[in-house]
Amino acid sequence: MHVSQRLLDVRRALTMKSKIRPDIYFIVFLALSIIFHFGLPIKKALFPPYTYVGWVFIAVGPVLIIWSDLLFKKMKTTVKPYEQPTKLLISGPFRISRHPMYLGMVLLLLGVAIVHGTLISFLFPVVFGILMELLFIPFEETNLERIFGKQYLKYKQKVRRWI
Repeated sequence: MHVSQRLLDVRRALTMKSKIRPDIYFIVFLALSIIFHFGLPIKKALFPPYTYVGWVFIAVGPVLIIWSDLLFKKMKTTVKPYEQPTKLLISGPFRISRHPMYLGMVLLLLGVAIVHGTLISFLFPVVFGILMELLFIPFEETNLERIFGKQYLKYKQKVRRWI
């Protein structure tokens, strides 16, 4: 068995066994970002008016998340990464990102970090993005490729993973 396939199987087992959803990770990281900002405010790096840019990210993130979620519901397919999708979503926010919900979560975390302006806050969007890359995205993309085959591969060539 190829090393990358074995690593993917281990990730899948960890993710699917715990069944901790990405939104739970997001909520925990958002809470930790706020707690660490106030409890351990390591060096302020950004100051107003630059911190105001964070509000744009805070606004755009939920729009991507909600828009994507509504599209999943409209198309009557699962949003849960450990369930089998019945439809391949390639419209709406899926035209700019193969994972717009994760992108929205990262943008929201990044927006909070920018508004806070402390270095510790920037840790959370980075770690969250890495966790999504390790725990969910490889499994989801392998699953989509298995289920939708050439249709997914064609989509994958046209649309980037994040942006």
